Amino acid sequence: MSSVPRITIDLGRQRLTLEREAVAALEYPVSTAARGAGERNGSNQTPRGTHRIRARIGDGAPIGTVFKGRRPTGEIYSEALAAEAPRRDWILTRILWLCGCEPGVNRFGDVDTMRRYIYIHGMPDSVDLGQPGSIGCIRMRNVDVIDLFDRVPVGTPVDIHE
Repeated sequence: MSSVPRITIDLGRQRLTLEREAVAALEYPVSTAARGAGERNGSNQTPRGTHRIRARIGDGAPIGTVFKGRRPTGEIYSEALAAEAPRRDWILTRILWLCGCEPGVNRFGDVDTMRRYIYIHGMPDSVDLGQPGSIGCIRMRNVDVIDLFDRVPVGTPVDIHE
């Protein structure tokens, strides 16, 4: 049996499961898109299907590091910072950038997960998990995304389903 990890994201349960050797090893609560599942560019929905981790961003960054355009801004998230930008979609701590594997479903054209910048990433601790609320990405607690990040390499398969 292979020891390659695999991630499964259940949109209905709002759970991310990390599997090794086809056995669930860890499970984390998540928050996916408020608008549900969908693959189209501009839909603000979480894409379904088979993906893989294209890039790991933020290795070693302090917890709460703020990212914009996949680059650290130099800021560390705080409630005071949040008050200055109440509508900002916070991408914090680590980014696992996803790439679709199914042409016409979640890869190429107007359904391309990578070009939609769909990530697994950290979020403010004040945001509720276990219910949809993002604009397409899979959001996790900062401590959880660090834990997951440290366990998965680039290329890890990610299956997203309802």
